[in-house]
Amino acid sequence: MSLVTKISSAISPSSIDNLKATIGKRGGIAKTNRFGVFMSPPQASLLNIDLQSIGVSLLSGTFDPKSLINDPRDVALLCESCSIPGKQIQTMEHSHFRQSVKIPNSYILEDIEFSFLLTNDYYIKKMFDNWTNLIIDPVTYKMNYKEVYQRDIVIQQLNEKNIPVYGIKLKNAYPVSVQAVALDNNATDSLQKLSVTMTFEDFEQEGGLSSALSGVKNAIGGITSLL
Repeated sequence: MSLVTKISSAISPSSIDNLKATIGKRGGIAKTNRFGVFMSPPQASLLNIDLQSIGVSLLSGTFDPKSLINDPRDVALLCESCSIPGKQIQTMEHSHFRQSVKIPNSYILEDIEFSFLLTNDYYIKKMFDNWTNLIIDPVTYKMNYKEVYQRDIVIQQLNEKNIPVYGIKLKNAYPVSVQAVALDNNATDSLQKLSVTMTFEDFEQEGGLSSALSGVKNAIGGITSLL
């Protein structure tokens, strides 16, 4: 072994050690299942006034007094999956002497799909049914003002201590698709879920601390709107 090779081996750590050091100094690898969602639907109520659901739970022996209060944090707990939005830059071809180059002129935002667990009171399904009814009245077919049905949504990536490390605020979001709920006699052990697609006007990147404040503000705003 030459002197150069010996020196290189002595001073150059292995690629595995480099990877471990890089991951360690940056707080570890982000986990897919560590996330938070803050979503406050419009025109919600603090008290659960769904008498039919209350009656069913009383007859079933599953009534819980806590169900009389609609907590905005329940939406986050029942959210099984979602995604942080991407951005696609649109370009146009521009001839520059003998070469054509791409010039950016706009960008496209992708809608976000949320998956929620459905409880036996169909809380999430009823919430989005009411939300979509605010967009277009199912009786008069009239479209409402956007201030009525648009809301900001905060999505956070959390670390292993459930502290936000990255956040996105979806500005002026609202549901554009509430998927059908499948019923199947053969799926005896399957959990019932609801898929909802949300669109939005734009999104704003937030750091860990600012996203935590946005989440608290969103939750407080949701609770305030319920009063």
